[in-house]
Order: sequence, then C-alpha cells, then structure tokens
Amino acid sequence: MIKRLRKAVFPVGGLGTRFLPATKAMPKEMLPIVDRPLIQCAVDEALEAGIEQMIFVTGRGKSAIEDHFDIAYELEATMTNRGKSLDVLDSTRLQPGAVAYVRQQEPMGLGHAVWCARDIVGDEPFAVLLADDFMLGTPGCLKQMVDVYNKTGGNLICAMEVGDDQTDKYGIITPGARDGALTEVTGLVEKPKRGSAPSNLAVIGRYILQPEVMRVLETQGKGAGDEIQLTDAMARMIGDQPFHGVTFEGTRYDCGDKAGYIHANLAVALAREDIGASVRAFAVDLLR
Repeated sequence: MIKRLRKAVFPVGGLGTRFLPATKAMPKEMLPIVDRPLIQCAVDEALEAGIEQMIFVTGRGKSAIEDHFDIAYELEATMTNRGKSLDVLDSTRLQPGAVAYVRQQEPMGLGHAVWCARDIVGDEPFAVLLADDFMLGTPGCLKQMVDVYNKTGGNLICAMEVGDDQTDKYGIITPGARDGALTEVTGLVEKPKRGSAPSNLAVIGRYILQPEVMRVLETQGKGAGDEIQLTDAMARMIGDQPFHGVTFEGTRYDCGDKAGYIHANLAVALAREDIGASVRAFAVDLLR
C-alpha cells in the first residue's frame, strides 16, 4: 500500500554567501521572483501537490521566513483601514498547525538538514523542496512527481539532462529501464569528476523519500564537500525500495546562481499580464 504524501521539508538554513551583501540580513530564500519570495513559490508548489504540513529547517538569521508565513496584524489593519484588499496576502497565511520549524545549528550539508526534521516527519513519506531551484511548469514540478508517486510508490527524485561539462556540479543518476519521463535509478554519485559520470541525468532539488532514509542519514558519514550528502544516503537505499527519477516537464532556473536568478525574474515578468508588455518593450530597447 502506498502511503499518502502529506509532509514536505524545506531546508532553508544556508548562508546564501553567493548573494552577499543582499543576503547579509535577509535570507536568500526571501529573494523575490518579481513580487513573490522564492520560498513562497516553493510552498505554493507544495500546496498544489496536496502537501498539508510544511517543515522548515532553519538557521540563525532566518526569522524573516517565519514572519512571512505569520499574520502581520499591523500591516493587515492598516491595509483594511485604507480600503485595500488583503487577497494579495492569502498565500502567505497557512492553516494553524500546518507549519513547523526546526533549527539546524550548524551547516553540515543537505543530508544533515533533512535529518534534523526526522521527529516531525515521523514514519511517513515526505517531500524535500530546495527553494533555490525555481521550477516553472504546469502543473508544478512536485505535482508531476506526486502523480507518478501515487502509481510507483518508493523514492522519487527530479531529473534533468545536463551537458557533459556540468555533471561535476550535480548528483548524477546511473539509469536503468526508461519509460517516457520515468527512469529507474540503479545508482547515484555525487558530483563525479568530468568524464566519469554514468549519465547526463542530474538530480534537481525536488525529492519524494521514504522515512527509512532518516535512519540511513543517522549514521551517514561526510561525503563531497566534507558535508553529509543526501545523495549518498539515497544511494544506500537503492535496491531495498523502488527508486525512480522523473524528468520535469517545464523549465528549471538555478536561483542559487546570480545569472539564473535574473533569468527567472525576466521569464516570470515577461509572462505576466500586468507588467509583461512593459518589461518586453524595455528589454528590446535595452538590447537594440
């Protein structure tokens, strides 16, 4: 029997050093895509996929994320008194009890961040969403993965084809049987040296995992980058449970990269009815 997916973990404890000084006092996950913070986009994606509980693994200086998903009484009172609609804030109000926060005291890697949520995840499958990976598609990336999970069960990771010169920057899948967007995962390797990658299928920041991964992470040693890698823990589970990669039908923007972040903003701005025409005209004039 396939257990229903209800919980999602958002590792948001990173320092965001690549975006300094912008992220000196503001979490990188609060950087906006036009007018929606990256973390809001990830939460919206989770809600679309039917997720009921959001688990944020935070660190020092991340209180702005907690405030964002709380009720802002003074702001709402001021807006109401001025006759302004509060509809724009609807997506920032999550149901009482639908949000949990746990602190990652030191940055020891993605695997460690996920493991910090073990007591809240409990004995249930859970999703992991990395807000840095901005996924633009219809339906959203996690919804596409959940639709597959409800048929296959087991563990699922989001996959994307990358160039040979990029394989050393990602976890890479050793592929088995393929069926359209679904690829059997027979192995995983974290950031292989160029020329040694088993495929061009990279692991992108969306996962659906079974709770057993927490027990693997409990004894997981440090790997690439001298950090506890989630990829290494997942690799140890291959063969014990069904494991597949799902190729995302949409566009992924790496918002942990400055150029990727600008690309995402431009793509979203051009597609919006309220500002698209103005942004397009400006871009054409600028590039002329």
